[in-house]
Amino acid sequence: MSSFFEFAQDPIWNVLVRFAVTLFVLIIIIRLIYFRYSRRERRAFSFFQMGIMIFLVCTLLKTVEVQLGIALGLFAIFAILRFRSRNLSIREMTYFFTVIGVAVINAMATFYNPVRGIILINSIIIISLFFLELFFRRRDLSSATLIYNNLALLNPERKKELLSDLSERSGIKIEKVEIKKIDLVKNTSELEIYFGNGDSENDRDSA
Repeated sequence: MSSFFEFAQDPIWNVLVRFAVTLFVLIIIIRLIYFRYSRRERRAFSFFQMGIMIFLVCTLLKTVEVQLGIALGLFAIFAILRFRSRNLSIREMTYFFTVIGVAVINAMATFYNPVRGIILINSIIIISLFFLELFFRRRDLSSATLIYNNLALLNPERKKELLSDLSERSGIKIEKVEIKKIDLVKNTSELEIYFGNGDSENDRDSA
């Protein structure tokens, strides 16, 4: 029975078991934790596919004796891609690197006891994410990014007017707003708005 769980016995069995564990962990992290608190289905799809592809890339490159270099290189590459793409919130960046970490660990890590090692590491990741979400979540608020064209209301002294205007335009009650970026050339700003989960589950790109 012990040979059944010995990952090193057969390379194909090794990959299949590690992939199954990775997929199971990603489902828990993305579908049961991330999506539960964010309701962003498009992000969830991207995280799933990213985790799967990183796992496969690490597995295929594992035959080359540059495992640490591969892991660090992946972090660097995807970090660069992140900064050249549309801005993500700090919270989504955390999930971004968590997905990368899970895929790299499950594809490349070697433990003295493979079963207990994989279970222990992935359990720590899942439990820490769950309790951090539970402890730091924003009163069940969902968020969305939008483009706003009334820069005059971005003055801190006119915060109530800004919330009122955003609520009127979007049709939902805005609880909180954060300024992410201001474009003085186009006379627009990029805002992160927070609202109750019951108001909307879809991102709004403009207002």
